[in-house]
Amino acid sequence: METVYIKTPLGIAVITGDVNGVSEITVLEEGEVSTEIPDFLQEAVQQLQEYFNSQRIHFTFKLNPKGTDFQQKVWNALLDIPFGKTRTYLEQSKFLGDPKAIRAVASANGKNPLWIVVPCHRVIGSDGSLTGYAGGLWRKKWLLEHENPNKQQALF
Repeated sequence: METVYIKTPLGIAVITGDVNGVSEITVLEEGEVSTEIPDFLQEAVQQLQEYFNSQRIHFTFKLNPKGTDFQQKVWNALLDIPFGKTRTYLEQSKFLGDPKAIRAVASANGKNPLWIVVPCHRVIGSDGSLTGYAGGLWRKKWLLEHENPNKQQALF
């Protein structure tokens, strides 16, 4: 297992993985940026940089997150939320076939090990509020604005 650190507009992304895929992507407030990137993490680094440069809306590198069967099911369902769209926790629970599992779904979302790539930031409260986000609500807000297809262009 190898780890690399890259600079992003939201802090230092920490990417961990091996030849079987990326198992974890998290974010730190600050840290040292990696100078060498193993071959098997090159694609993940490049695609994250493209995402932040508004040149990518889908990730295609190999994922290998560790979690329970239920967590894996929830994380896979997150991949079905289109770029620029959101879903409520209730909608996500219904999508998974059990509207009563809303708390379990929210808990699994909170344990998502693949920041941005498995887009738990696209799940919001039923009232439209930006509820819970492990990376901090300011990052969730930034990501949703970054993905908004109706972004306002700066006038100056």
